Amino acid sequence: MWAILIVLGIFVGIPVVVGLLLTAAVVWYNKSKTAAAEKALAQGGHGTSFVREMASMPGGEGVLQCIQCGTCVASCPNSYEMQHPPRRIIAMVRAGMRKEVLASNAMWYCASCYLCTARCPRGVKVTDLMYALKQVAYRHGFRYGPTGAPVMYRNFVDSVNRNGRVHELGMMMGYYLGSKPLAMLKMGFIGLKLMARGRSPLKAHTIKDKEQLAAIIAKARSLEAARAKEEVSA
Repeated sequence: MWAILIVLGIFVGIPVVVGLLLTAAVVWYNKSKTAAAEKALAQGGHGTSFVREMASMPGGEGVLQCIQCGTCVASCPNSYEMQHPPRRIIAMVRAGMRKEVLASNAMWYCASCYLCTARCPRGVKVTDLMYALKQVAYRHGFRYGPTGAPVMYRNFVDSVNRNGRVHELGMMMGYYLGSKPLAMLKMGFIGLKLMARGRSPLKAHTIKDKEQLAAIIAKARSLEAARAKEEVSA
């Protein structure tokens, strides 16, 4: 009996301890990245005004068109969870409150339901603005601890860049290791079932002519960078 308990303790306890250590490492990393981003911001690390930077991005043009009517807030199913609901976020962007906006949870709690966009009387694409804020927050080093969305996005894009399509197993392993290591223990059983049924192969399947896809992505990025630079300097 004692031998069985010891064996169970080893097989269960070691993964739990490792998971706790990895979770602590992830939390520390997110906090250190956000602290570094805030320090760079305090030292004037961003020359472009916040409103001009957002207005230069696809979906961000609406910050200049909003009339602060509050329709987006009334339509948003997650506004009660946001530190700053959509209308206030737009006002804060206009006020140049970069740190307060990028360090908040608002854009990470957007459900992408598009109700705000569909109902806005000024045609502001609020959902697209939230996506743009996610890009800017991640680019400048801000990490909102409780959400793993940035890690999911990064692993998704990396998987597509490597293989030309998503490798589900590799993407999800990267996501859980980078955001919720302990949850990986629980999801591992589901992953094994998917693998047993051939739904989650170990080896990534790649597309033909990956070089062409890489060239298309590189061209799109260069065009977007040139467009953003032109609009900001205008």
